[in-house]
Amino acid sequence: MVHSLLSRRVAASCGPRFRAPEGAIRRPALPLLAAFVLAGLLAGCEQKSSAQAPAVTRPEVSIVTLHPQSVAITAELPGRTTAFLVAEVRPQVGGIIQKRLFTEGSEVKAGDPLYQIDPASYQASLDSADAALKKAEAAVPSAQAKLERYQSLVKQSAVSKQDYDDAEASLLEAKADVASAKACLDTARINLEYTTITAPIGGRIEKSSLTPGTLVTSSQTTALTTIRTLDPILVDVTQSSTNLLNLRQAIAAGRVKLSGANVTVRLKLENGTLYPHPGRLEFRESYVDESTGTYGLRAQFPNPDRLLLPGMYVRAVIEEGVAENSFLVPQRAVSHNTKGEAVAMFVTADGKVEQRVLTARSSVGNNWLVDAGVADGDRIIVEGTQLVRVGQEVSPVEVIIDETTGEVREHKEGALSPAQQPQGPTRLTAAD
Repeated sequence: MVHSLLSRRVAASCGPRFRAPEGAIRRPALPLLAAFVLAGLLAGCEQKSSAQAPAVTRPEVSIVTLHPQSVAITAELPGRTTAFLVAEVRPQVGGIIQKRLFTEGSEVKAGDPLYQIDPASYQASLDSADAALKKAEAAVPSAQAKLERYQSLVKQSAVSKQDYDDAEASLLEAKADVASAKACLDTARINLEYTTITAPIGGRIEKSSLTPGTLVTSSQTTALTTIRTLDPILVDVTQSSTNLLNLRQAIAAGRVKLSGANVTVRLKLENGTLYPHPGRLEFRESYVDESTGTYGLRAQFPNPDRLLLPGMYVRAVIEEGVAENSFLVPQRAVSHNTKGEAVAMFVTADGKVEQRVLTARSSVGNNWLVDAGVADGDRIIVEGTQLVRVGQEVSPVEVIIDETTGEVREHKEGALSPAQQPQGPTRLTAAD
């Protein structure tokens, strides 16, 4: 039956010109034709199967090779700037302000005149004190001469001992009057000098709260103006006692070494930029605030351009120590599992993906400082983790991470692109 069907199909396709004559023997040609048809069908099936199963390449992932390094342990703490010195200017004598001698908002030096109070009455007091001193000094020579005369007369019993004692007391009293007159003269001179109000410190002076013609007194509470020293400038920050305990325990365990007696501090300004001048830590408070659980620190910074002003919000980056032989893992490569543990994907030596649990201590910039879960030479996946799964073979490409932004910046020099990497005969199947 098969032979007859095949012969009819061939005859139909060949047409009337190739029809066999009647009476001719056809059977010997049928097996040969069947063989040719079967070979064509098998070849077509093989070509179709090949077209349906193309070769699949390994997915590309971006990796970073981890190596141990010395990491500076820093603490970024919020704080406010404070003037190095602050002085409220008040009068020390009373009177009418005649004139203001400074420009509001300018820089002044210690000793510069600021206000002039009417000095007329104080000049008169000085002149009176000077006259009283001269009068007292004039009585001393007479009392001295009288005592000297009585010294010889008392030996001859020409004067009584009482008269001699009175003469001696008169001399001492005259000398005391001179000393008192000198003190009064000094007081009058000081009060006259106080009529010119001078700057007690150097710095930037604020606006004047009083105008010329105002009566002021030595006991008034209203300050005439305020002077603040802006260079250097102080930064007061707070840190939690928990962080202090963690740091000291890390130092005791040998994981962190102190950076030295002079601790360097850097500032991040309100707009996110880094202050160009580094400062130093001045002191730490010796107690913890019971209400907040924090303690205070103070740092000092140079401020030659007066960029920092008192009251500005800043973030101080304090270098607390150095962690040697530590690993920094990019934060973009770390996620968390259902248990809340930090996990990351790595590429093994045979090119397969594996997942590990990490022990992250703290953040350093855009990285995590990891204590456990990594080793020297490990290749961690920083891009492409959503396209792969554990156990899958991948094509790793070494990249460079921008430390400022934490983003992938470029391919590392010398790294092979996926097109340049050698491809093995492995193919993904439905079972994979």
